[in-house]
Order: sequence, then structure tokens, then C-alpha cells
Amino acid sequence: MAATPAPAQAPPKPTWDPRRPQAPFPWLRPTIRIRLTLLYGGMFLIAGILLLSIIYLLAAQAISTGNQPLFRIVSFSQGSQLKVSSANCPAINATSLSLQDFNDAIAHCVDQQRQEALDNLLSRSLLALLGLAVIAFAFGYAMAGRVLSPLGRITRTARQVAGSDLSRRIELDGPDDELKELADTFDDMLERLQRAFTAQQRFVGNASHELRTPLAINRTLLEVHLSDPHAPVELQQLGKTLLATNERSEQLVEGLLLLARSDNQIVERKPVDLAEVATQAVDQVHAEAEAKGVEIRGDRKPAVTQGNGVLLERIALNLVQNAVRYNVPENGWVAVDTEVRHGQAVLTVCNTGPVVPAYEIDNLFEPFRRLRTERTGSDKGVGLGLSIVRSVARAHGGHILAQPREGGGLEMRVTLPV
Repeated sequence: MAATPAPAQAPPKPTWDPRRPQAPFPWLRPTIRIRLTLLYGGMFLIAGILLLSIIYLLAAQAISTGNQPLFRIVSFSQGSQLKVSSANCPAINATSLSLQDFNDAIAHCVDQQRQEALDNLLSRSLLALLGLAVIAFAFGYAMAGRVLSPLGRITRTARQVAGSDLSRRIELDGPDDELKELADTFDDMLERLQRAFTAQQRFVGNASHELRTPLAINRTLLEVHLSDPHAPVELQQLGKTLLATNERSEQLVEGLLLLARSDNQIVERKPVDLAEVATQAVDQVHAEAEAKGVEIRGDRKPAVTQGNGVLLERIALNLVQNAVRYNVPENGWVAVDTEVRHGQAVLTVCNTGPVVPAYEIDNLFEPFRRLRTERTGSDKGVGLGLSIVRSVARAHGGHILAQPREGGGLEMRVTLPV
């Protein structure tokens, strides 16, 4: 009797905890909130102490000034009038004053001195407050810049990563606060992105080899059989059909691989003149344009941008090919222009052709999407041309804009940074 197999056991749970270790006293962690609270609270306290000290000194000075006697008794004799002298109250310097006039003059002088002391204290306090405000703003600006300087480092690293330099890391040093936690999280994300892009590039390379090889073998075999002059007519017709299908499959594979590669940012950039790129594209499509009776014209001025010349040539080639293939049967034309406009290199391709509804423009840039009349049974392409153009333009930091022309056709404008 066979032994009963033991039931399958669940795999052991991982002992590694991806969460960050918690400090024994989390409330002692030097967070940004605590640091900013202490910093600006301390600055407010220091500014208040300084302001109170200045006001105290000004008040003491005003009190010391007010301690001076308002008048001096010059002479006094029994049965005669009182004679006084005052530098602050000229009204009581008269030779003869009644008691009521003397008291009124003294009260007026006291009120006047009190008002002058208050006005002087207020003006000097405002000046002191203004000076302390300027010092506080300058000191606060400097301290805020010092506290938030890691954010600038994170921003610069993010911009470098946006240029496809995924090997960059922030590696922020300092206290274990929210900014360091953000930088560490950003570094972990970059590590995962770099591994993902490396795996994608490896996959694209392997897929390129695995997909191209059988298609190339099929093409070679078909060409060998078609070169046999004794082959039956039906076999030759079948071979031509299969060869056209194989060629279409090769174009589809090349377009998919190029689309996958162009989704990434361009790492190595060199000066590329769009006028030269457009001219090469026009030369390659010239024979097809003559066969279809399409005139190619335009003014190609120098427009130098930074990027990959092969990919930029593919932009111009795809746009010109589409403009020639999707054109009117007679008296059609294609205008290819390059220029520098508003500090950017611009490639414009206009053509005559069928009327394109405005709501169909966005669908043209989707893979395998064509106009309603061209979605199936079309031998004009595989439906990846404009998708590749948009992907390559984005990889170079630019964009493409499509607008329908009055009377039919499209105006394609590619804008790239200089």
C-alpha cells in the first residue's frame, strides 16, 4: 500500500520587514516641524526681548528728561509778587502773573512735555521695530534657505533624472527628518526605475534579435523561390503575396521596437540641424512622391537642436511619408519647413489631402489607429508612424501639434528645444 503523501506546506513568511525601523522615542525625532518651530519661536523671542529692551531704554531716557524742573524761583519776598524763570515754559517768565495764570501755564507745559515724550517714544519705537523687522526677515530668509536647502538638492537630482540619468542619487546626509525620509524614498524609487529600464532595454534587444531573425529567414527563402524562372505562376503569385506580408511584418516589428526605445529620454545629445534632417527625409521620399504626382516644397532654414540624429530623422521621414501617402490623387503638394521660432527649433509639414475632422486628431497619434476610412485594409503603413513621432519628440523634450487644414490635409508642427 502506497504511503499517503504529506500535505503541501505554505512557504515560510519572510523575516525581512520593509518598513523603516521606529525610533525608541519618536517624539524626540528632529523633524522639520520641531526645528522650524524652535527656530522661528526663538527668533520671535529674541526679537521681542530686543524690542522691549529698546523701549525700556527710550522710556528711561524720556523719564530722565522729564525729571528736569519746569521753572526756577528767581526771587520771592514777603508782600511782593513771586518771580520765576523757566526755559521750557516761556509763558511764566512774565514779570507779573496771577496765581491762576501761573497754574494754567504750568499745566500746559506739563501736558506739552508729556506729549513730546510720547511722540518721541513712539517714533523711536517704530524705527526700532522697522530695523528689527528687516533683521528678522533677513535672518529668517537665511535660516529658511539653510533648512530647505535639501529640497533644492532633491529638485536638481530630479531634473537630472528627467534627462534619463537614472544613475543619479540624492544620498542626503543630515538629521533623520522628513526631508531625509523623502530623499531616501526617492533614491529607492530611482533604484527600482533603473532596474526596470535596464530590464526593458534588455528585453527590447532580445526581442529585436528574436523577431528579426525568423522574418529575415522567411524573406530570404521567399526571394530564393521567386528567383526560380521555372516556378509556376500560381507559386510566384503566392510568393509575392507572402513576401509583401513578410515585409509588412518587418515594418511592424521595426516600428514597435523603435517605439519602445524612443519612450525613454535621450541620454547622449548632439547638435542636429532639422533642415538637414528634413532634406534627407525628402530625398528618401522623393521617388514615391513623383510616382504619386505629389510636389514637395518648402523653405528649410537652419534650426539646430540637441538630440539623436537617427531618431530625429525618423520624425521627419514619418511625417513626410504620411503627408505623401495620405494625399489627394491629383495636384497634391507637401510643404516641409524648418525654422527657429521663439527660441525653439520647429519642423512643419503641411499637405493637401482628405478632410480630417478635428475630433479625430488625437486618435491619429495612438498606435494602430487611423482614420475611419483607413483602419483596415490599408497598405499605406502599419499605424505606428505618428505614435513614433510623438514618442521621439517627447524623448527630446519637445512636442507635436496637429491641426486640420481648410480644404483638407493636415499641418504637423514639431517643436524641440534649441
